[in-house]
Amino acid sequence: MSKPIETPTGRHEDEPAQTLSVWMDTGAIPLETPLTERVNADVCIVGAGIAGMTTAYLLAREGKSVVVLDDGPIGGGMTGRTTAHLVNALDDRYFELERLHGEEGARLAAESHTAAIDKVEQIVDEEKIACEFERLDGYLFVPPRAAKKILDDELAAAHRAGLLDIEKVERVPWDSFDTGPALRFPRQAQFHPLKYLAGLAKAIKQKGGRIYTESHAKEIEGGRKARVETNGGGVVNAEAVVIATNSPVNDLIAIHTKQAGYQTFVIGARIPRGSVKRGLYWDTPDPYHYIRIETVGKGAAAYDVLIVGGEDHKTGQKDDAGKRFGALERWTRHRFPMIESIDYRWSGEVMEPIDGLAFIGRNPMDSKNVFIATGDSGNGMTHGTIAGMLLTEMILGRKNDWESIYDPSRITLKALGEFAKENLNVAAQYKDLIFGADVDSESEIKAGSGAVILRGLHKVAVYRDTDGATHERSAVCRHLGCIVNWNTLENTWDCPCHGSRYDALGHVVQGPANSDLPPVEDE
Repeated sequence: MSKPIETPTGRHEDEPAQTLSVWMDTGAIPLETPLTERVNADVCIVGAGIAGMTTAYLLAREGKSVVVLDDGPIGGGMTGRTTAHLVNALDDRYFELERLHGEEGARLAAESHTAAIDKVEQIVDEEKIACEFERLDGYLFVPPRAAKKILDDELAAAHRAGLLDIEKVERVPWDSFDTGPALRFPRQAQFHPLKYLAGLAKAIKQKGGRIYTESHAKEIEGGRKARVETNGGGVVNAEAVVIATNSPVNDLIAIHTKQAGYQTFVIGARIPRGSVKRGLYWDTPDPYHYIRIETVGKGAAAYDVLIVGGEDHKTGQKDDAGKRFGALERWTRHRFPMIESIDYRWSGEVMEPIDGLAFIGRNPMDSKNVFIATGDSGNGMTHGTIAGMLLTEMILGRKNDWESIYDPSRITLKALGEFAKENLNVAAQYKDLIFGADVDSESEIKAGSGAVILRGLHKVAVYRDTDGATHERSAVCRHLGCIVNWNTLENTWDCPCHGSRYDALGHVVQGPANSDLPPVEDE
């Protein structure tokens, strides 16, 4: 039996509220019951975000029995914190994908992302999902006074990749700001991601699928008969397992040296209805800005929310959200002076692979029946949909031309420089095991905040709740032993090495770690 809840944040009742995205604020999602018994299925899917739910839906449509597990509600992870662009205009640029993967690799990337948009549209139509799906144009532009050559390079590479309808235009269609030349990507799309997941959940259950929430997959085993055990005592025995948890929780090293977690920031600004032309917009700096519009409310009371994201930094390596939001707001107000108020501020975590494409397929160093989907590279809605399409084909034993470019075991030799850069950055974070602490004593920690202190040889993550009581956990990440840092914006402990995240009380909320921060004495 399920019931709707209005704002699925996925947090524990005794921890402080995190930021609220516009999707959490405006979308109802079904809350399912936890798994407490032993069940059998053809496929067990861990993670009820866009990748996991799409995989479950497509497999169920093929007649496979599926079980979906999530340790929060459906969409309670990064799918509820996206800006929900559905695009074949890729963040890492086609000329860069061509350099790394060859012309054929870039063509397959374009083909798969285009097919993902079409697949979402097909599912919306067939299942009659009211999720505000809308086709529209996307525009790529450069900052003022920046060189325009990148647009010419991208236009030529996109055409070589088969996207022949992309064209160069004089400017983005904004009345308030002249961007100068831009590339127009036709037939992109947007939707409400949580309303889409709610529709997928309904369709999965109608096709015999089972969904269990608040069910943490604490043990995952492949082999002839795969097995997933949950924290509530439930067990799923299956022919195959799909790990769709944004960052894989079943893999210690193999994937995590080839991608990095970045925290990205988003504001939602109220603007008069129709004052900015609906579309998807991106500029070219690093980090870049990404823009879209969401209409909130109905009839005369409806208004537009201008959603603008950017200002990324590596997860756990900065705690300056105020500075990030300030920069976002200044950038946005300069271009859109009609802004009435900033109604939403939130953040999400993006997994950036070193070579620009997601990792989708059989898990390296594991059994042949354990599959993963990770490495969204800022295009999570299409990469997640590609994951559902590709993994369904692989589990059913069908050949798919996309397998090679998304193979999690791939080694992209031309990306070795980025590999070295990211892993040297990780190595530098281990200095925190030895040096210093955030504060000298817990008495310096303000109510509603956290800090790492040094107690003897132990690093301790101390959170002081709003009543003044302190909660202590080991500050050593359960993945590979980095020291976590406090995230003031989201009230989380974030690992600066591979992006694991824990709530204020130490409960794991984001992999690759898959267990809670332990009490200090159990470290």
